[in-house]
Amino acid sequence: MHRLSGLKPGPAKRERASLSTTSAPSTSNPLLNDRNFTADYGRLEPVSPLIRRIVAHNPGPFTFFGTGTYVIGHGKVAVIDPGPDLPEHVSALLAGLAGEAVSHILITHTHLDHSPAAAALQAATGAPTYGFGPHGRYGETGESGADLAFAPDHRLGDGDGVEGPGWRLEVVHTPGHASNHLCFALPQERALFSGDHVMGWSTTVVAPPDGDMAAYMRSLEKLQRRGDEVFWPTHGGPIRDPQRHVAALREHRLARRRAVLAALTARPAAPAALVGQVYPGLDPRLTGAAAQSLLAHLIELGEAGLAREVNGAWYRRE
Repeated sequence: MHRLSGLKPGPAKRERASLSTTSAPSTSNPLLNDRNFTADYGRLEPVSPLIRRIVAHNPGPFTFFGTGTYVIGHGKVAVIDPGPDLPEHVSALLAGLAGEAVSHILITHTHLDHSPAAAALQAATGAPTYGFGPHGRYGETGESGADLAFAPDHRLGDGDGVEGPGWRLEVVHTPGHASNHLCFALPQERALFSGDHVMGWSTTVVAPPDGDMAAYMRSLEKLQRRGDEVFWPTHGGPIRDPQRHVAALREHRLARRRAVLAALTARPAAPAALVGQVYPGLDPRLTGAAAQSLLAHLIELGEAGLAREVNGAWYRRE
């Protein structure tokens, strides 16, 4: 842990994130497509009594306006998801924390828009890193790619906790989007930092081999059993009715599963050939990610005995 002082960061981006996002809706459900979000890039802003957020300037079809890095507490603080390897983002975060001490660097999962900046933040502060573990199975191509260099100083499992003065975070393991995905609960505010597992602006990419649709659905059920009052995703704004939101997400995935099953015939087809039927009107930039999530559904159907794969092609199993 290191107290921050005398920092001379580079100039921060103060561009205002607006609703002119570069990404298209992944669902027509307004509950799952909340784009009511604004923030100043490069500015650490309070969003609740114990929570501050700073947004990295990495907007895109999978990151919305960018990665939201959260700071928990005051004086001695935890940082959740330092973000991508953007020096200006780390500099702005350090400037916002001048005079305070970072005691924990927490990682929800090891995708390139979440964990790479942990190295620079640790070098500046001396704070240890915490996470479930290194990246899981290699090979997914659905979105930003994997941070294979990250390994936490301290491994966290479901039910573990970390704490500082005036705050405590509890660990909730939620595999699915990534096998090492963690959410962090803040009981003092009945809040949950949901990473990429649950977002308000879009559904989540589940890309095999590390992404697992069956695990994702089990993790959704796990969150639905909780009593949190607000979710803070890494991308986009807060989710103020999380139980209703998670229920809508589960129904959306079940409907997609039915659509995938309906698209299958007795003739084998590659996942990419089914995208147009299962995702009509899809933004072309999302085709690769859609094919990956479609494959995740196919694998789940295969495990249930409803589909079969032969040389990369799938057909319905009666």
